[in-house]
Amino acid sequence: MTLEPLMSAAQPIPLHALAASAAAVLGGMQLWLRKGGTGHRWLGRLWVLLMAVVAGSSFFISEIQVWGRFSPIHLLSVFTLAVLVFAVHAARNGRIDRHQRAMRYLFFLALILTGGFTLLPGRIMHEVLFGG
Repeated sequence: MTLEPLMSAAQPIPLHALAASAAAVLGGMQLWLRKGGTGHRWLGRLWVLLMAVVAGSSFFISEIQVWGRFSPIHLLSVFTLAVLVFAVHAARNGRIDRHQRAMRYLFFLALILTGGFTLLPGRIMHEVLFGG
């Protein structure tokens, strides 16, 4: 494992990958730790911020281009930002069931599933974890 391919990539790729990695770890903690307390709320705020950075920074990454500078992954970024707003709103209004469902979907679909695609040969994270 070497971080050199990631650290030598143009911004915002390192920011995007590091925020996604931190969100994956923090999100896993959130899923397994006790819910509803002050710690959960503060870690949740940090997770939402990290996810917003991941989604927002993706608009400046255009390695795959389908529609001008954009690709289908950018639709996921729009969806992620919208679901973040929905999930926070649900929690603030006591709709914890909706909040939990939305956050789980984001964690598993927007982080874990899509993160798996970054491990395909030829991608930077593949080089980081498995070498050239």
